[in-house]
Amino acid sequence: MAATRLIALHKNKGKSVAACLKSRTDYAQNPDKTQQGELVSSYECSPLTVDEEFMLSKRQYELMTGRRQKNDVIAYQIRQSFKPGEITAEEANKVGYELAMRFTKGKYAFIVATHTDREHIHNHIIYNSTALDSTRKFRDFLLSGLAVQRLSDLICLEHQLSVIEIKPYRERQKRTLYPPRESNRDKLCAVIDNILLNEKPASFEGFLQKLEQQGYEIKRGKYTSIKGARQKRFIRFRTLGAGYSENEIKAVIAGEAEHRPHQKQPPKEQPFHLLVDIQAKLSEGKSEGYARWAKRYNLKEMSKTLIFLQENKIGSIEEMQERVNAATAQYHELGDSIKAAEQRMAEIAVLRTHIVNYARTRPVYDAYRKSGYSKKFLEEHREQITLHKAAKAAFDEANLKKLPKVKELDAEYAALLSQKKAAYPAYRKARDKMQELKKAQKNVELFFTEEKDTKEKSQTR
Repeated sequence: MAATRLIALHKNKGKSVAACLKSRTDYAQNPDKTQQGELVSSYECSPLTVDEEFMLSKRQYELMTGRRQKNDVIAYQIRQSFKPGEITAEEANKVGYELAMRFTKGKYAFIVATHTDREHIHNHIIYNSTALDSTRKFRDFLLSGLAVQRLSDLICLEHQLSVIEIKPYRERQKRTLYPPRESNRDKLCAVIDNILLNEKPASFEGFLQKLEQQGYEIKRGKYTSIKGARQKRFIRFRTLGAGYSENEIKAVIAGEAEHRPHQKQPPKEQPFHLLVDIQAKLSEGKSEGYARWAKRYNLKEMSKTLIFLQENKIGSIEEMQERVNAATAQYHELGDSIKAAEQRMAEIAVLRTHIVNYARTRPVYDAYRKSGYSKKFLEEHREQITLHKAAKAAFDEANLKKLPKVKELDAEYAALLSQKKAAYPAYRKARDKMQELKKAQKNVELFFTEEKDTKEKSQTR
């Protein structure tokens, strides 16, 4: 297993390019770290004069091309670190040499210095930014560091070494473990818990005074709210959750109820994920190392899928299909009811606007009609007359012989809105259930397809 990093070496301020090259190459070839220079190898240059040979190629580049170096990149370094105890220093040097040769394609001089001063053996590969023929510079392309890592993994697999498994961000091991960030509401709940459980105030006013002693600002009124030193807004007690409203705190102080401290609920994780289509990934160019990782990943996710099927008492493909069809039908039924309510609410809003406009502009339109549809009157009251005509056209299009009352429309709108809000929790639950069932069905189908392909390949052999 090897971790890699590609680093562009820049010229330091106040130093020449030659001095910078010498300091970088001298550090890499430190005798105390490379077993007195025995773990240093090179290509198209001598480890003793590598800095001078790099400078010579740069001068030849300027003479041959007539171009001067615009940026301050003088060379590139690849750091390759191996898992402790997995590889010897000599083999690590050979792996580093092969990595440098295959990455540079033999067009750039380089040295490979293997350091053994740490618990993990690691290589310092320094290659010139100028090509051997002195006609071009190395171009640090997009995602070049990722290319180095993948090439290093491929070489490690060829040498029967392990590779680093790619893990989701949440599953990666952090170098520094920071405590979880506590929100202002969590801090306030902790302070309230301490006051109610340990200090036990005699009254609600005494409880508020103890909060003020803790540095909180109290705003009394219909709903008592509180603000800490670094908070921007006040927080009402009733918004802190169950057990923290004014009435509940007063009941605890009076001894009528028992206070239960706030417990932060961890985010709910998905029981399982979709399997990886290994054959499709291999056809896209993924390596055999990725295939091995994907097989282990699929086994873990398939075991979680089987637990999900057992918990839901699904024992056959047919039963799975029936559950999926039923969940999909319920999801679409609830979705259609919500869409119908939204459509009717939109119609009510438009109709209500037309009724209000019709009633408000009717006196102006009556005056316009009495004037004999005067053009002068039309120009003076064009906006009101246009609104009146638009409302009347909308009534004719809807074939309304009698206009409904605005209060009745408002009542219907409120009823539809409450119906829509009440249907949303069931709609989300049906959606999640349908997605989980479909995901489980897809995992089962992909798993059995891979098993069938494996059996057919073994029979043909």
